[in-house]
Amino acid sequence: MKQADRVKTWLEARNTITPLESWNGLGVYRLSSVIYDLKRQPYNLTIDTNMVKVMNQFDEPCHVAEYRLVKN
Repeated sequence: MKQADRVKTWLEARNTITPLESWNGLGVYRLSSVIYDLKRQPYNLTIDTNMVKVMNQFDEPCHVAEYRLVKN
């Protein structure tokens, strides 16, 4: 199964994904690249990007991308 197929399946089941979930759950390191592919042929998915605030391992606030599948 391709990385794009794994991310697509995740999004269909859970609706959102972050880079950490992608790495830990799917083994996909460059999630933004896979999202780029999913927005184009042959997938043509509509995916919104939202920056969310999270805490890092040092208890410092950081912002990461959260991708959300827009269901038609």
